[in-house]
Amino acid sequence: MPAKIIAIANQKGGVGKTTTAINIAASVAAAEKRILLVDIDPQANSTSGVGVFDTPVTIYEVLVGIKDTKESIIKTGMPYLDIIASHINLVGAEVELLGFEKREYILRSSLNTIRDLYDYIFIDCPPSLGILTLNALTAADSVLIPVQCEYFALEGLGKLLNTINIVRQNYNPSLALEGVLLTMYDSRLRLSAQIVEEVEKYFGDKLYKTIIHRNVRISESPSHGKPIILYDALSVGAKNYIALAQEFLERNRTDSR
Repeated sequence: MPAKIIAIANQKGGVGKTTTAINIAASVAAAEKRILLVDIDPQANSTSGVGVFDTPVTIYEVLVGIKDTKESIIKTGMPYLDIIASHINLVGAEVELLGFEKREYILRSSLNTIRDLYDYIFIDCPPSLGILTLNALTAADSVLIPVQCEYFALEGLGKLLNTINIVRQNYNPSLALEGVLLTMYDSRLRLSAQIVEEVEKYFGDKLYKTIIHRNVRISESPSHGKPIILYDALSVGAKNYIALAQEFLERNRTDSR
């Protein structure tokens, strides 16, 4: 069965989007599912976060048609986890793709050639709603939205949901909401609990029961080029993401993947 493609998106920066992309990919890979992480954020933080620093072929070369998708796949230091890396060059792709025909479908076409190699493909989107995010949403079966447990958490979420609806209407009618994940939860703050209530009210059972707590070890792990389960498997952060991976797989069990 071809891989399910999940875009991890939120146009607000600093909500734990890349942290979630790296760590859900690694934690699901730890369950021996074949995972591909696609980094289409020009900041390339998912790429360095799994320990990939120098690579001749990135998603940029794939999108502009210089290289074949298969050639761009890199093995990470973790079994079952591969990545298609990003690079700052990708900033230029925003402009270059504007001249392409059917530019919204380029990533979809690329990933369709390798879908059979994986169980799940996670796409780390840029923190904006430009052509790269549009490509990811057009390629994806579903969207996972990380939401920070802070006062402005719900601000801008409406804009993202609106974009998802536009993508459904124009490019990808079957795009579903995979789930909403609360990140950076601080149990000492009453506000965090209020945000959980608000989001639950709005999204109901689409909200993951697993909540990602603020955790120093999660913040440290990317600078070591390791997902949290390799950096500190006993940390709160690792336990949170392992629980999320279990919940994710449980929800997708009916797909018989």
